[in-house]
Amino acid sequence: PLAEDDGWPVGTLDEAGLDAETIAAFMHTILAQPIDGLRAPDIHAVLIARHGKLVLEEYFHGSQRDELHDTRSAAKVIASLLAGASKVPASTKVYETMEGPTLAAKRDARAQTLTLEHLITMSSGLDCDDADPRSPGNEDAMQDQSEQPDWYKLILGLKLIRDPGTKSVYCSINPHLAGGVISRVTGRPLPELFRDTLAEPLGIHRYALNLTPTGTAYMGGGVRVTARDFLKFAQLLMDGGKWHGKQIVSPDWARRSTSPLYEISSLHYGYLWWVIDLPYKGRTVQAFYAGGNGGQSSMAIPELDLAIAFFGGNYGDGPNTLAVQRDLPPKYILPAVK
Repeated sequence: PLAEDDGWPVGTLDEAGLDAETIAAFMHTILAQPIDGLRAPDIHAVLIARHGKLVLEEYFHGSQRDELHDTRSAAKVIASLLAGASKVPASTKVYETMEGPTLAAKRDARAQTLTLEHLITMSSGLDCDDADPRSPGNEDAMQDQSEQPDWYKLILGLKLIRDPGTKSVYCSINPHLAGGVISRVTGRPLPELFRDTLAEPLGIHRYALNLTPTGTAYMGGGVRVTARDFLKFAQLLMDGGKWHGKQIVSPDWARRSTSPLYEISSLHYGYLWWVIDLPYKGRTVQAFYAGGNGGQSSMAIPELDLAIAFFGGNYGDGPNTLAVQRDLPPKYILPAVK
């Protein structure tokens, strides 16, 4: 890869202990795959870093290095990273922070136990489920309505249908409300906070944040970054929260973020990061990744000191989305690791 001013040291596959022929065969497999239908795999970028150096950077189907790509739900991890970088405690009470102590005291006992950690582990107990179009807190339902432009108020008005911390249900309003909590605690707008605590320290020079009708940054997904910057999220936590020797989030926050704390759809979940075991040479290795619709993945495998990023264009295609997160790394990349 080319050396840029984005902070990535670069090296070669051979220097990093990766078999170049195996990786080249994978690249040829992508190039040979015809885009002849809606379900054809549409990979836009593959990046690999090992031992802290970027050693592979390839783009396909018209994608380019400087392109700001839609990361979809993979961007949810930004809410977790912002909380850690801003030192907002996971134990922060949600209603007390968002509504003030007086109004929060009028909430029922269940609501008064809701914390930031419940939001970033999808275990809030709020009546929301992105897999159920009838759910009042469904992301599409929230974004399609026009009666309440303040999405924080809309979320806070939902019922809690179970005790916080008892079960994780995937719903994008959770990280969005987490962003509101972080902004209230720090007293700073999220775009400003993102710039100062993550973008500038990580050398992310270009990015785009989606805004809600009231002008707040949406934390449920869709942040646009380059592939090289996307890979930094996984590398940062694999390195214990450090980037170039600077502690961005604490080692404990990095560990909690990528630990299997809850379960969603048979997969483990941390602080908005998925945790999965991948097959590797007759055994398994644990990986964590930020995953997004269409084939977006920023993944790290600490035992191998390996980070992998994919961008893709298979939006709305479950199998191809999951392939880059769960299938392609063990099939095509891990066999190259010496």
